[in-house]
Amino acid sequence: MELRTVLLLLAALAPGVLICWYIYQMDKYEKEAPLPLVLSATLGAVVTYPVLKLETWATEVELHSNASLIATLFSSFIVVSLTEELIKFLALIAYPYRSRFFNEPMDGIVYSIMIGMGFATAENLLYAFQYGMETTILRAFTAVPAHAAFAVMMGYFAGQAKFAERPVRRRNSLLLMFLVPWGVHGVYDFFILQQAYENLVILALVVLGISLLLSWELLTEQQDNSPFK
Repeated sequence: MELRTVLLLLAALAPGVLICWYIYQMDKYEKEAPLPLVLSATLGAVVTYPVLKLETWATEVELHSNASLIATLFSSFIVVSLTEELIKFLALIAYPYRSRFFNEPMDGIVYSIMIGMGFATAENLLYAFQYGMETTILRAFTAVPAHAAFAVMMGYFAGQAKFAERPVRRRNSLLLMFLVPWGVHGVYDFFILQQAYENLVILALVVLGISLLLSWELLTEQQDNSPFK
């Protein structure tokens, strides 16, 4: 294998792996077993393919639109954000959420991160070999941390829903589990994809920064509230 290919692989894999490792270290009161973590990350990676195929098809439909703003909104909130966050939501509900090893609110963030980073890393690998090292490095500081922030938000509400005592609170948390990352992801993508004002891309970085700060608050809150503390 050529050195360039090895470096490209490492650049694509490293951000997601490092974020998974960091979140695993943050879960310091009741560590999760390796197998469910690996299975969750694998599930996130596997669902990447159908999502990208759907996004490719939807993008081709979108290109026939003459209304650029409407097309950008459609692409941001439906083509990308809706499909990606919905499939991650369903993956989280289908496997970790219903399992016995999901036994504290912090686990929502841990398993959501594993799914989200599995998804982001698989996506990163595809982008790396399609667009090269420059795009891969850029994504290491933008797209991958963004997916991590969306995953923390989703996982926070998954933990709230799992251990809610009242059905209405569980239902509301499940709704927020999808709506919050979907909305934030859509806004983030809109500022990146819109072409009317080039400087608006800066707002995508603002959204990313705020999302990361919020994620830190949600992460430390669940860590401090661990029943195993």
